[in-house]
Amino acid sequence: MPEDSRPRWGLRWVLAGLLHWPLTTEAPMIMNTRKHNDVLILYPEGKITLGDGDQELGEAVRTSLAEGARKIVINFSKVSYLDSSGVGELVGCYTSIKGKGGELRICGMSGKIFSLIKMTSLHSVFQVTDTEDEALAGF
Repeated sequence: MPEDSRPRWGLRWVLAGLLHWPLTTEAPMIMNTRKHNDVLILYPEGKITLGDGDQELGEAVRTSLAEGARKIVINFSKVSYLDSSGVGELVGCYTSIKGKGGELRICGMSGKIFSLIKMTSLHSVFQVTDTEDEALAGF
């Protein structure tokens, strides 16, 4: 077989392709917080999925409760993705907060994330607002 007509999928080409393959790994979820009067606002950033952010969200809420927070807003404006594990953790957060006599509000959800919350009928359980100001105004 002449050299020009050989298939170009040999090991050399596969390795060259792998070296130039775009790596699309997202950074782990980051959690920022701030206080507004007696309300603690949590700002998760990134994705909240099984093994990537779900436990961090729950830990942030449990730590906040242990430190005395009872009014908590979770601002989802920088959450890029939420899966069923993240939804489960959100339910766990709600249960923990209610169990301590607290109140949870959620704001800033993208349309896709709100659709997931609505599909699971949790929009009738959680107090969901469009903006952080609306969430704070209700306390």
